[in-house]
Amino acid sequence: MGRPATPALLSTGALCLAVVLSSCGTPEAGSDAVAPDTQEAQPASATGSADPAPSSSPSVEPTAEPSEPALDGDWTTYTTTDGSLSFDHPSDWTVAAVPEAPPEGVAVVVGDADGRQLATLQTNLVTGAVCPAELPYALLDAEVLPALDAGSGAPRFVFEGRTNPGVPDPVAASVLAYGITAAPEPTGPTACPISHFFTWPPSGAAFGGVYDPFEIYPGKPQHVDTPHAYMETEEYQDIRAMITSLRPAG
Repeated sequence: MGRPATPALLSTGALCLAVVLSSCGTPEAGSDAVAPDTQEAQPASATGSADPAPSSSPSVEPTAEPSEPALDGDWTTYTTTDGSLSFDHPSDWTVAAVPEAPPEGVAVVVGDADGRQLATLQTNLVTGAVCPAELPYALLDAEVLPALDAGSGAPRFVFEGRTNPGVPDPVAASVLAYGITAAPEPTGPTACPISHFFTWPPSGAAFGGVYDPFEIYPGKPQHVDTPHAYMETEEYQDIRAMITSLRPAG
């Protein structure tokens, strides 16, 4: 059973409860990339997903040093308009500017060759993290990113999930997302809602997206309906390589 490839809001508290004081709009007219569906600056729109299995401790140990991604095919490098950050991406993917970026910041959305939104990058975000309730969590993938250490410690790339036991619909109760975070690593079976933000001058930044195993789109591989199966796909490997390639420009 599938669901159309349109973002849908999940239950309150499932994704990121960081209070973002900046806003973003839609990509410029004529862009092939898909626009974010909310005016608040967020790493990605929250969608329902398969139930991630909670764990009493992280199931993946973050690597101390980043691994060199195996970049298959043609890749290119994008540098933000303010010249502060660069990242690599497949040459047939699109990077479209969001006109209403945070003040003095940058906001872009990355789409695949068909225009599906895969990730958003935003800078100069002012956030206030809140944690009203911890939720069962699952850590599926992680890597430390020393290149993004702005003096308060290196952030991490993570692919993780949360499940809200108070929501009866198992699809709506769970969310899976990938991105860069500076949030403390969970130490027990529960964790604060997903917060994919990290420290970057002059305030903070976000680079990530949401995985929805029930999304239906042309060319979707068959039998890819769990996060573990998705991690074996070329799309996930390319998204991971792109996000972990984020670095200071120059």
